[in-house]
Amino acid sequence: MKASLRKTVEGLSPGDLICVSWCDASVGKSSGSGMAIDVPVKSWGIYVGLIGDKVKHIVLAQNSFRYSDGLFDLDYTAVPLSWAVDVAVLVKEHIPKDAASRLVNSFIVGGHRMFSRVRTFQRRMFQQRLSVDGRPD
Repeated sequence: MKASLRKTVEGLSPGDLICVSWCDASVGKSSGSGMAIDVPVKSWGIYVGLIGDKVKHIVLAQNSFRYSDGLFDLDYTAVPLSWAVDVAVLVKEHIPKDAASRLVNSFIVGGHRMFSRVRTFQRRMFQQRLSVDGRPD
């Protein structure tokens, strides 16, 4: 990793609004030789953290859903750190520190959290794939 990129990443704090420039994986055929392999991507979001056991990822929250009990649910993008080309800090501490720490906590706890309140809907709804004629596959 470039020294300037390392310095920027080390200076990030949860709650910073950032833009990550990176190259996505690509699929091609050998008959298309001579074509560029790089697929440049720019992802914007709230920095949640550098997370991962085997491979570190820059985790960006794109949408956060705040529940009345203080927990959040996130739509996020996880960019492998080694794929990052550049990281730009757009707004430092865009989210206040207390809200940012709740975002991080909700991300880490994830699906393991238990809700103590009574559920209003007992049945779970699932999406079904439909065939061309409208019947379930």
